[in-house]
Amino acid sequence: MNDANQEFIRPGYEVEPVPGFPHAPFDWTREQAEAIAKTEAITLTEEHWQVIRALQEICARNAEPSEAAMNTRDLHDALDEHFHAAGGIKHLYTLFPKGPLGQGCLLAGLQPPAGTQEPGMGSAV
Repeated sequence: MNDANQEFIRPGYEVEPVPGFPHAPFDWTREQAEAIAKTEAITLTEEHWQVIRALQEICARNAEPSEAAMNTRDLHDALDEHFHAAGGIKHLYTLFPKGPLGQGCLLAGLQPPAGTQEPGMGSAV
């Protein structure tokens, strides 16, 4: 949901960005991400937080307001490029074993792209 809709949901509510996460969805918190990570058996490190920030920024800058989630291929390519120096998408699979798109978006408070939550799609199953 974009920030323009917040006035209709919470009239007069001023959204304060989460410190360190300027592109986070307005209803997202670090605590929510940590709780989800626990259920996904992921111990969040600074590298994980960098991926979460990158996903939030990429989606905030590129997603169409009418779309629930960014295109799977576009998001995959953007992450691969963003983390190219660290090993690209292959490295991200070491951080997110079920897939950096599905698990990453889940932790970032974003709608995962279609098909990324299915076993075998973007996972090491």
